[in-house]
Amino acid sequence: MQQSASLNGLASSLAVSFPEKEQQLLELYKRSQQEQSAFTTVLVENELFTSKALADYCEAQFGIPLLDLDAIEINEIPQSFLNEKLIFKHHVLPVYSQNQTLYVAMADPSNVSALEDFGFSFGLHVEALLVEENKLSKAIQSLVDDSANLDLGDISDEDINDLEVSEENSRLDEKQNNKEDDAPIVVYINKILMDSIRRGASDLHFEPYEHKYRIRFRIDGILHEIASPPINLANRFSARLKVMARMDIAERRLPQDGRIKLKTGRNKAIDMRVNSLPTMWGEKIVIRILDSSAANLNIDILGYDDKQKQLYLNALSRPQGMILVTGPTGSGKTVSLYTGLNILNTVETNISTAEDPVEINLPGVNQVQINNKAGLTFAAALRAFLRQDPDIVMVGEIRDLETAEISIKAAQTGHLVLSTLHTNSAAETLTRLLNMGVPAFNIASSVSLIIAQRLARRLCEHCKKPKMLEAELLPKIGFSAEQIAQGIKLYEPVGCDKCTGGFKGRVGIYEVMPMSSEIAKLIMAEGNSIQIAEQAINEGMYSLRMSALEKARIGVTSLSEVERVTNV
Repeated sequence: MQQSASLNGLASSLAVSFPEKEQQLLELYKRSQQEQSAFTTVLVENELFTSKALADYCEAQFGIPLLDLDAIEINEIPQSFLNEKLIFKHHVLPVYSQNQTLYVAMADPSNVSALEDFGFSFGLHVEALLVEENKLSKAIQSLVDDSANLDLGDISDEDINDLEVSEENSRLDEKQNNKEDDAPIVVYINKILMDSIRRGASDLHFEPYEHKYRIRFRIDGILHEIASPPINLANRFSARLKVMARMDIAERRLPQDGRIKLKTGRNKAIDMRVNSLPTMWGEKIVIRILDSSAANLNIDILGYDDKQKQLYLNALSRPQGMILVTGPTGSGKTVSLYTGLNILNTVETNISTAEDPVEINLPGVNQVQINNKAGLTFAAALRAFLRQDPDIVMVGEIRDLETAEISIKAAQTGHLVLSTLHTNSAAETLTRLLNMGVPAFNIASSVSLIIAQRLARRLCEHCKKPKMLEAELLPKIGFSAEQIAQGIKLYEPVGCDKCTGGFKGRVGIYEVMPMSSEIAKLIMAEGNSIQIAEQAINEGMYSLRMSALEKARIGVTSLSEVERVTNV
């Protein structure tokens, strides 16, 4: 039980009671700490325990009575106790007060700090009520959904600002935007931003039209309309967002770029990249959320099959060479690269990255933010890296011949180089380098692996339903004889209160192509991308379409999502 010493509270108790699960508990506990998620949530999501089994264990172990949270009307909970910052920090929910005692629902009764924080905030004695994890998460999520549907009329002066702008932004805010009339706008924008973070959105769109204003979130790669406030507030919305992003609020004729840094907890901050664009009816503002804490760098959950995973690990284990990841914007290339860097990140290696922007903060890696205006380009950063005694170099994107040539030179001189390109397939990556002007022999001798990828939405495990399909249609769709022989279980989305339109989360679809001697010969013979792709498939590579169909075969995604992602 040596490992249980690194656990505490509920995790330690479970490790003692279930010694056969100690290693799994340790891994999930570490993940909950890294992701700043509730340990009980991670346990249930990873199916180590069901919500009911966990609640029964806690009831017997800690002697706290089990409460059925379904019997509580969430809408009737006193608003004065709904401190969202504490609720989401501790994953607990205050339900009622009686005789100077506040009762809070929690799935982890060992979380004493939650009781202390609520007691300090409200000046009351606090008692714990044990509830099932899934019901607690659902109740807390309902609070998020309610905040997303707020109209400006619902916001009063008593609303608490749940989201703190960084100190530098705050000083600018005080100078340029201190009108009392803007207080409801400030609170409304803050609630929208906080809601986008909680719902896992990657982008926010603030869009003015002639008779309408629309706010949309991109969740799991798909845009959803969240709110439609009055159009006469368009200029005030854009002014508030531009103040937060330190942009020129007087300039409305030209596009602008800015950044917002938001503190959502004592030790957590989220970066947002902001761009404004003049349109016919006002300024459209798009915000990209760069939440490095939300990125899970575990290769086992990204979606690689066993063969693809092993090819990637083999390429990472080589002392030199180039690994290229390709795909459209938002296809998860950065997460794939950083998953590899996370595996390689040890005290024995010197890792340097050049990125625009730096999206994921990884301790132990020397990350450089590209600044083209100051002359710090990808090529300039690469030259500096080669004088910094590097072992591993990551280039955010190969955009031109100069960057490509320096990257290949580094790969040929004893360094492992990781980078991205924007092409549609693994085979097209090689022809793109040729078209840039890179000599064929340099490509053949330096590139070791190419990964093309897309992101498909995962079917919700709680509501997906089987989809019946006639057997003769399966080969026409693209399923191989081997896949049909293994058995095909197709599902389709339904939609429930735990997901968005029948989908929750995303999974990677990959095309992993190692550099073989035959492919190298094709490059030297100036073969085209079609010939290279055919050779790679003959050698056992799964195309993007084949990989997507495999995810549908095992019930991870739907056929409609396969069609959308692979565009066939």
